[in-house]
Amino acid sequence: QNVRINPSSISFQMWKDIPVPFYLSVHFFEVLNPKQVLQGAKPVLSQRGPYVYREYRYKTNITFHDNDTVSYLEYRNLYFQPDLSSGTEDEYVVVPNILMLGAAVMMEKLPNVLKILLSGALAGLKQEAFMNRTVGEIMWGYEDPLIDTINMLVPGLIPFKGKFGLFVDFNNTNSGLFTVNTGMKDVSQVHMIDSWNGLKKVNYWRSSQCNMINGTAGQMWPPFMSPTSLEFYSPDACRSMTLVYEQSGKFKGVPTYRFVAPKTLFANGTDYPPNEGFCPCMQSGIQNVSTCRLNAPMFISHPHFYNADPSLVNAVEGLHPTKDQHGLFLDVHPMTGIPMNCSIKLQLNLYIKQVSGIIQTGKIKPVVLPLLWFAESGSIEGSVLKQFYNNLVLLPSVLDYVQYIFLGLSVPLIISAAVLMAMSK
Repeated sequence: QNVRINPSSISFQMWKDIPVPFYLSVHFFEVLNPKQVLQGAKPVLSQRGPYVYREYRYKTNITFHDNDTVSYLEYRNLYFQPDLSSGTEDEYVVVPNILMLGAAVMMEKLPNVLKILLSGALAGLKQEAFMNRTVGEIMWGYEDPLIDTINMLVPGLIPFKGKFGLFVDFNNTNSGLFTVNTGMKDVSQVHMIDSWNGLKKVNYWRSSQCNMINGTAGQMWPPFMSPTSLEFYSPDACRSMTLVYEQSGKFKGVPTYRFVAPKTLFANGTDYPPNEGFCPCMQSGIQNVSTCRLNAPMFISHPHFYNADPSLVNAVEGLHPTKDQHGLFLDVHPMTGIPMNCSIKLQLNLYIKQVSGIIQTGKIKPVVLPLLWFAESGSIEGSVLKQFYNNLVLLPSVLDYVQYIFLGLSVPLIISAAVLMAMSK
C-alpha cells in the first residue's frame, strides 16, 4: 500500500518532490590538435572536468484520472557547485563548432550552390571548424550569427533561433507530460507508463518495437522485483531502455538488486537484430539519435565508448574506457522497487567529416568525435534513509522474527494440548 501513488502513502511525498540529492557531473573532451585534425590527423582529446551541478526535481500539474492513472510534469533545476567541480564555468575549452560541422554534414547531399553559399557565409562570419568557448557558453548557450544565416539559406534545417547550447533544454524545463499507473487497483502496474505527451509510442525510429514506450519513468518500479531486468523510458535518449540484473548486494544495510546496461544496449542492427530499427547504424556501441535531435549527426554511447567497437576508441587518442568509471548502474530495493543508489551515464558524440564544397571542413577524416559525457547520480541518505530502513527493512525483520518466536512457542502448546486431549479420552 505504501508504494502506490496515493497522497496517503509513505512514498508519495518522495515521489512528488524527490528528496534524494541528485548531481549532474559533466566532462568535456577538449581537442588538443584542431589544426592538425583539419589536415586529416587523428583527434587528440583531453578530458576536462567534472563540472558538477546540484539537481533538484519536483512534479507539478499532478492530476489523478478515473482509469487508475496520474499525469504530471517533472521539472529539473540545476545549480553549479564550485566546491565539487574541477574548474569553473568561465574556463575555455576547444571543442568542435557543433553548429557548423553539424550543418555541413546535414547539407552534404544538397545542391553544390547551397554548399558554396554556406561556405562563403562561414568565411564572412569568420566561422572555423573548432571553437574556443567557455564551459558556461557550451552548456547554457551562446549567440551565434550562424543560426540566422543557416535559417536564411536553408529554412527549417535547424528549428530554433537565438542561443545555441547543449544543455539549454536541460535546465528549468520539464521532460514531457507523463501519465503513469497509480497501482491502486493492481500494485504490479504502479509507475508503469500509460502515455508520454499523450503518445502510446514515439515515431522517431524505423520499427514498432524500437518506438515502444516501455517500463516506468525511471524513478521507481513496481514492488516485488525479480532478478531479471527493468525497463524505463528516457526522453533524453528518445527511447526505452532495458537494464539487466547483475548481482545482489546491500546499500547501507538495505538489500538491493544491481541492474546494469547489457552490451546490446547500443549495439548496431548487425550485432543485435532487434536494434535494426534504430539504424542507419555505424559501429556497435553508438546509437544514431539524429531523428530526435533536429537531424544533426549526433550519436549517444557509453562514456569513452565503453562496450563499443574498439575501432571507435582507436579513431581518437585520449580515451580509456573502464567499467568502474564509465559503466552505468542502478541499485534498487527489490521489495519496494525504489532505487537506493544510481549513476546513469551517457556520452554525446558528433559525426564529423570533410564535405566537398565547404572549405571550412578541410581534410577532416570521417570520425565519431566525443563531445562530452555526463553522469546523473544520487543515493538515498540522511533522515529519508533512516525512515526507509526502519519502515521497510527493520520493522519487517522484527515482525518476521516475532512470527518465528510465536511459532516456536506454539509448538509445545499444541503438543501439550494434544496430550491433554488424549489423556481426557
